[in-house]
Amino acid sequence: MFTGGDDAVPDSRASRGTSVSTVLGRRLGGELLRLREAKGLRQPQAAEALSASIAKVAKMERGLVPMRDPDVRALCQLYGETSPDVVDRLLKLAKTDRDRRKAKGWWNQYPELRSLVEYVALEDVATTVHTWQSAFVPGLLQTPDYARALAVGNHIWGDPDEIERFVEAKIARQARLDGDSPLHLWAIVSEASLRQLVGGRDVMRAQLEHLIRMVRLPNVKFQVLPYLAGAHPGMTSAFNIVSFSEPGAMDVVFMDTTSTTLWLESETDAAHHGVLFDRIARLSLAQHDSLALIRRVCEEM
Repeated sequence: MFTGGDDAVPDSRASRGTSVSTVLGRRLGGELLRLREAKGLRQPQAAEALSASIAKVAKMERGLVPMRDPDVRALCQLYGETSPDVVDRLLKLAKTDRDRRKAKGWWNQYPELRSLVEYVALEDVATTVHTWQSAFVPGLLQTPDYARALAVGNHIWGDPDEIERFVEAKIARQARLDGDSPLHLWAIVSEASLRQLVGGRDVMRAQLEHLIRMVRLPNVKFQVLPYLAGAHPGMTSAFNIVSFSEPGAMDVVFMDTTSTTLWLESETDAAHHGVLFDRIARLSLAQHDSLALIRRVCEEM
């Protein structure tokens, strides 16, 4: 069963020869491909604008090579994309991808993140994350003690120092929920995730109290799927949908398992999981009722 986006597993990336396809690179290439096709242009025209080969444009659009800022600007100009916000975000995406390939970015200081490194890099340039978790509280809303108890419980690490570094990195991610342009988070969890005694009663009570505080943030929406909902479409897999601001920009779906990570990057897969998320949301309690349930569970502890 899929466990969602917060358990670390060995890192894996798609590669061809000496070129490496990263999620960030494919994200950027896919958006530029969408802009090109919307303009009715072909790869030879893009290649001419860059004074490059058609093969290079093809590699760019497949995320196989890093992209320079002048190339991103030139293609945006060719495709008629004039919005400063869109261009700036694509430039940031290109820089983040370059830094990721060169092992830069705060997340690369934490090898303990393993497969989550690429996810955190993508999360850093996203505008919205929708997450469905059936077994635990999402990482962006965890307390250090709860995150530590999860890490100890899944037996991936044997070194306590490695666990502490992993917890430190997970908590650092939560900075995205603050600042001038905070990440918008819509999280849905199962009632079971509130009642599972991760770390014992004291740790769990503190986690639930932390949830109550975090849900007050204007950019955080939180729902609980109660036991009474019965069978539902989220029973077989947990997942994160990472979204961007522009209409038509492709969403990315992330899952992880005990042995590998899974990225779903097609429009069909993204749309399918968007429908799943909406169905789960309709079966879940409204936010004020979810908060009431959290308080009741907290009092029981």
